[in-house]
Amino acid sequence: MRIKDEIHREYARWLEEAKDPELKARLRELDDAGIEDAFYQDLAFGTAGLRGVMDAGTNRMNRYTVAKASQGLANYLKGRYADPSVAVAYDSRKQSEQFARIACEVFAANGIRVHLYRELMPTPCLSWAVRSLDCSAGVMVTASHNPAQYNGYKVYGPDGCQITTEGAEAILGEIEKLDIFRDVVSLPFQDAMEQGMAAWISRKTTDAYVSRVLEQSVLFGDEADRSAAIVYSPLNGTGRNPVLRALYESDFRNVTVVREQEEPDGDFPTCPSPNPENREAMALGLETCRRIGADLFLATDPDCDRCGVAVRDGAEYRLLTGNEVGILLLDYICAQRSRHGKMPQDPVFVKTIVTTDLAEKIAARYGVRTVNVLTGFKFIGEVIGGLEARGREKDYLLGFEESCGYLTGPYVRDKDGVNAVLMICEMYARYRAQGITLPGRLEEIYREYGYSLSTVYSFAFPGSAGMREMTERMEAFRREPPSAWGEEPVERTLDYAGGLDGLPCADVIKYFTASASVVIRPSGTEPKLKAYISVTAPDRERARELEQRIAAEVKARV
Repeated sequence: MRIKDEIHREYARWLEEAKDPELKARLRELDDAGIEDAFYQDLAFGTAGLRGVMDAGTNRMNRYTVAKASQGLANYLKGRYADPSVAVAYDSRKQSEQFARIACEVFAANGIRVHLYRELMPTPCLSWAVRSLDCSAGVMVTASHNPAQYNGYKVYGPDGCQITTEGAEAILGEIEKLDIFRDVVSLPFQDAMEQGMAAWISRKTTDAYVSRVLEQSVLFGDEADRSAAIVYSPLNGTGRNPVLRALYESDFRNVTVVREQEEPDGDFPTCPSPNPENREAMALGLETCRRIGADLFLATDPDCDRCGVAVRDGAEYRLLTGNEVGILLLDYICAQRSRHGKMPQDPVFVKTIVTTDLAEKIAARYGVRTVNVLTGFKFIGEVIGGLEARGREKDYLLGFEESCGYLTGPYVRDKDGVNAVLMICEMYARYRAQGITLPGRLEEIYREYGYSLSTVYSFAFPGSAGMREMTERMEAFRREPPSAWGEEPVERTLDYAGGLDGLPCADVIKYFTASASVVIRPSGTEPKLKAYISVTAPDRERARELEQRIAAEVKARV
């Protein structure tokens, strides 16, 4: 972090050397507090790449920070590959296409061949392109589900996974060597295209991706009632075309798109925080459902790697949590494979440590091995890659995380909203043909395994002072660990700071009581501290009572 004098020197240098007139005008508008927040540090680069507010400054997403990161990545690749290449994609956010082209210009100037999607595409399509085009790396310009003022720059390795901690540190080392204005080279985009250093990704690549999504079906010839009225929203993001195509080619024709959220729009005017985990982002779609009497509602976030779900439950619509959808998918996939003799010899299910523990019980019931990984779908992708290296990728059945991320096949290495929409609709159609509802099947699962309730609480710590305060909160949990949660004694504590169970080191603590688990961790992409509470009880009411007691205690400490 920079001290005050350094902050103002860097600010003055930007005023002098930045050529972008809009950014220079924005710099002149900043007051002292704004200058400090914009320049107190360089925008953090980690396993999730860059993510931040779009504005002027070193701690912001702008053309200069994107170009510097691209130059650092270029230097990293040139040091490791004889003929490196990069796949690039972008979402519907403001400046996403501009940032993608800036990245391409830097890569091309460094002699790195670039494959760029001609139009905005979901994140899983980027992972697919990296693998199918045999690229050395990938860049996805997106801030996923963050509010409209954010954008980001995700970096993927040659395996199609987001980069590992080791890779992120190596790339960061290259970035930190650079002067943001003097050490970055660039070749105009049109020149890069004419010289063959940049090329559009062909429609064949997209067609092949959709084909692989369709191959994930586990109906195996069973009857499915596809007549249900489905409402879908891309939340003004990238999902519309690939999702509707996948549904149409799977004979789901009774689909209505939420009109106000159909077209790409980086302002996200009807849902300022376009996260399908949040009820607010789902509200307009639910209004559409009520108006037309729909049966099922699905929404994907702007880069279409997450999927939110609501289903008709009597006269109302019930929002399903990420854990509930994951539980239903796991049970459905395992049941279908078992019934048709399609279960692999050593089937594997992968979940994150903050995902409901009930899923592990369901997997065990079907003889499926559960692998627990750290938060972040890249760790699920790494497990798939490990299976593939041993010729066992077909053993992978499903990976999911509580934050509405799912993947039912090994064809990409990131969560896939297109795949999730299709598989959820298939599951719904199969159960509909049997006279079963999703809420009804979920209650059957709870009766068999015990009622499970999982919740997530986020506590914001904005700005430079907020980051320090968040760090202090985590230290306090370690310095003065809780002896009980919800009046139940803590029986076991896992602190992942030193690495546990073969997992990388992470600033995560997980507590276990007889009936609950509590995970405390800083977000990897936002200035937030997150608490994940998972409880089990004989019935819904007792589960809620215990969860509320624990939640109150978490809030008091944070």
